[in-house]
This record gives sequence, C-alpha cells and structure tokens, in this order.
Amino acid sequence: MNTSTSVSSDAAHAASGKLPSAQEMNSFDAIIIGTGQAAPALAVALAQGGERVAVIEAGLVGGSCVNVGCTPTKTLRKSARVAHMARTAREYGVDVGPVHVDFPAAMARMRQRVDASRGGLEGWLASAPNVRLYRAWGSLAGRDGADFIVKAGTDLLRGRRIYLNTGTRPFVPPIPGLSDLPYLDNTSLLQLTELPEHLIIIGGSYIGLEMGQIFRRLGARVSIVETGERIAVREDPEVSAAITAFLEREGVDILSGAAIESAAPAGDGAGSGIRLKLAGGRELAGSHVLVATGRLPNSDKLNLESVGLPTDGRGFIKTDGELRTAVEGIWALGDINGRGAFTHTSYDDHEIALAQQRGSAWRDADERILAYAMFTDPPLGRVGITLDEARRRVRGGASILYAQWAMKDVSRAKEEGETDGLITVIVDAASERFLGACFLGITGDEIVQVISTFMATGASWRVLQQALPVHPTVTEFLPTILGRLKPLAP
Repeated sequence: MNTSTSVSSDAAHAASGKLPSAQEMNSFDAIIIGTGQAAPALAVALAQGGERVAVIEAGLVGGSCVNVGCTPTKTLRKSARVAHMARTAREYGVDVGPVHVDFPAAMARMRQRVDASRGGLEGWLASAPNVRLYRAWGSLAGRDGADFIVKAGTDLLRGRRIYLNTGTRPFVPPIPGLSDLPYLDNTSLLQLTELPEHLIIIGGSYIGLEMGQIFRRLGARVSIVETGERIAVREDPEVSAAITAFLEREGVDILSGAAIESAAPAGDGAGSGIRLKLAGGRELAGSHVLVATGRLPNSDKLNLESVGLPTDGRGFIKTDGELRTAVEGIWALGDINGRGAFTHTSYDDHEIALAQQRGSAWRDADERILAYAMFTDPPLGRVGITLDEARRRVRGGASILYAQWAMKDVSRAKEEGETDGLITVIVDAASERFLGACFLGITGDEIVQVISTFMATGASWRVLQQALPVHPTVTEFLPTILGRLKPLAP
C-alpha cells in the first residue's frame, strides 16, 4: 500500500491548484467513509480479495451501534431488568430485601462493554492486510478522470469506488429556548455519571420508550412527552395502548398530544433543570431533558456536490436495489440511504455491495424482508405491514386474513409471569403468503424472525401451521393462531 501523502505536499498541490498524481497520492481500489456496521466487514472482505482499501472515520470506530446505540443501551437494559426483577422478586416467592441501584457501577459496566466491542473492531481493522484506517473527517473532493478524490483530514486520497457509511445524528426540534439549554441526546445521556432525579423525554418513539423504561427502572422519575396522539405511532393503536399500559404501571408518566411551546431553565443558576411550557398552559419541570425526536443523515458534510451526487429533501442518498447511487462508482450503505435505520440493515447492505462487486447472487435491498425490534421490556418485534396498512389495502380491494392472540393466554408467558402484549399475524388470502406480523411480549424480538425468515421463502402460511413446534414456548402457539385466521374488515 502507498505511504501517506504528507500534509505539506497536499498543501502545496492545493496552493498550485493541481492534484497530485496517482504516484504522489494515496491510491486505493475502494475508499469507505464512515465506520457504521457495513464498513468494517466490507473493508476486510474487499482487502482479503486483494484490494487496497482506505477506511476513514472522524469519530469512534463502530458508529452508532457500538458506541451510542445497540451495545451500550442493551447492556444498560440488562442492569435495569435485573433491578426490576429484584424489586418484583416477591411475586416469584423470592425475598431479596431492599433493592439499591449503583448507577455509576451500571454505567461503568456499560462503558466497559462498549470499549471492548470497539477495541475488537479497531484491532480487526488494524490487523487486516491492505486496509488503512484514517482517523479524520472524510469528504469528497471531485474527480480526476476515472478516479474519485477524497479528503481525509489534510490527506488527499484517490479511489475507483466509494462507499458512504456515515450514518445519522439526532434531530433537534425547533423548540424556542431549547438550543440554549443543556439538553441530552442519545450520546450525552450515556455519559451521565449521576442518576437524573427527573428525566423528561421529548419523543415517544423507539429510543424514547426504551430509555424511558430503562432509567425508570434504574430509579429516576421519568416523563415522556409525545406531541402526536399516542406513543409508538408507527405501530397499531392496540400495540401502542399495550405499551402505554405497562410503562405507566411501572411509573412512567406519558403525556400524549402535548405540544411543546418553549423551554427555559427551571430555576436560577446552572444545573437548575429545564422547564417545558406545554400547550394549554401546563408546565413540566425536570432535572434533565432527553431529546429523542428522530435522526438526520450525515450527508451535509460530505461535499456531495463536488461529484454531482444529489440527496432527497431530507438529506438521504437514494440508491437502487444494489445500493448504487446516482453517481456511478459510489454506493450508500446504512442509515444514510434511508432504507431502514437499523444495524442489521446496514450489515446486510455490506453483503449486498460485496455480492454485487464479486458478481455473486444475493437478495437485493428492494427484495429483502425488513424486520425490526423495539427493546422495551417486554420487547416488540415486527415485520411487514401493520393492521392499519392491511385495512387500507382491503379498502382498495385486497383480500386479507388476520389473527390476534393475547400474551395472557400463552402458557409460557403465564409460567414466566410476563403476560403483557399480543401477537398479530397478517396473510394474503389469495397467495397465502405472510404480509406481516407483530409480537409484543416475552421474546417477541426473537419470535418475529420466524415469520421474517418464512416470508423470505415465499411459502404458504399452511406450511408453518403444519410444522412441529417445541413445547413449552411462545412460538408453539403460531400453528394455533394460524388456525384462527379470519377475513379482515376495512
């Protein structure tokens, strides 16, 4: 691999207005900007195929999932669940006495897991032949013939193929006064060393609901403010109602339909907390405020205009099914392409891009079956369409069957003492293929993958109905539920 072009050499070329030659510039077969879940595996796989690969990362290797997403939050979720089980242990015939949460210790455990995970990724990249990691901000800087020119800090790189995997960042709503206050986002929340006295969460979607329950179980008072009519608005109303019920039972205060007019300090001086003024004259004051109102793509600092690469109105980079952008030679992977802001979609993107490069067969992004989970406790697992969407299709003339089953009627859930939630399955009456499913309840995040995998085969629901399940499990009720399919009314 070529050695690094010196800063002085790059500066001299920039001053002269001439690009360094391929011999003077770091030249690569592929350049990957960002180290989300698609990047490390793609870089190593390409390098193992004999290609020279540059990976550029300005922040922490591993992207959101490893550093501020899946790894830390699921680690902290476990601490919160243990605390919850200890508090409710008497219901299971176990007396543990008073329960105390050592918040700094729980946070330290979480950070140790993050550091180990990130360290493993860094070591993997560092040990991979033909891979060079640049610790700098990466951006496009135009073209020179068939090559793309990329800036990595003060270095100029040259590459034939570019993969963008720069992810997203928190969206902060334009609430008057909020930008002047020390609000938290999903990154700064995980840097806390002291438990908030009262955590107010703006946003009742997946991040807000997960973190709300976690911090409530760790001992904080928690209020969730959702401007829409209900929390988890992307899910069916009965699912939203069930989530509301178990969160409120644990002491989470949920305010739906609560428009926020302004934000201000709760008192005099620093550290006095934040007060939100809601529509109708109501005020809500807390020690900390977490903003969890969605994400924005990190495309605005990539200098896409230098190569004529457009974005949509929200800043996402559109791709075809093989994740190629409007500019030949550039691929967009992960959250930035708007095809699902999930770790598993980003990792699958790398598989698609790699297969396309190798000329091997792989289900493309337009064909894959998208499933996801929300990791409240109990978790939500969903794939395909909702009942609301199914009803809209019925109104358009489709013939659809569905069935629902309450978790309180599932033997395993009753034996575990975890009966919150419900199961919904949706199938097309004509083709007999699954259209969607929702599992809110114990192990729902695992069970949904039975249906998503089955959907990928295109087989009839009757095949699953006749399969032999294991007893006693939640999944064993699927044949019984399928036996109760009935026509869905508009």
